[in-house]
Amino acid sequence: MVERVSATPQTLALIAVLENRNGPLLFHQSGGCCDGSAPMCFPAGEFKIGSQDVFMGEIGGAPFYMSRSQFEYWKHTHLIIDVVKGRGAGFSLEAPEGVRFLTRSRLLSDAELAELAKSEPEKS
Repeated sequence: MVERVSATPQTLALIAVLENRNGPLLFHQSGGCCDGSAPMCFPAGEFKIGSQDVFMGEIGGAPFYMSRSQFEYWKHTHLIIDVVKGRGAGFSLEAPEGVRFLTRSRLLSDAELAELAKSEPEKS
């Protein structure tokens, strides 16, 4: 099964810490001005997912979304969520830890894209 999003071991460890402290989590790939294009982590239920958000998969058991308009730019990539030292400028839960989540990416292969196309609903 082809995944659109994954996480580094360091990210998974941080997710476990944040989940232990805050309960279930949710990620949304920001496309905003303050954090540029940073993955944002929130307690589940504190960020409203709308009809224009696309479910990308799960990392560390937490759902990961991005806006449909942003997905159009990223649909050919696999997102790898990493964690690096330094504070982001947003409201993401990892900020007090002195680290921030960072999105790395790689292009999906032709085989991966073909596999994903099989599971996408037909467009009318």
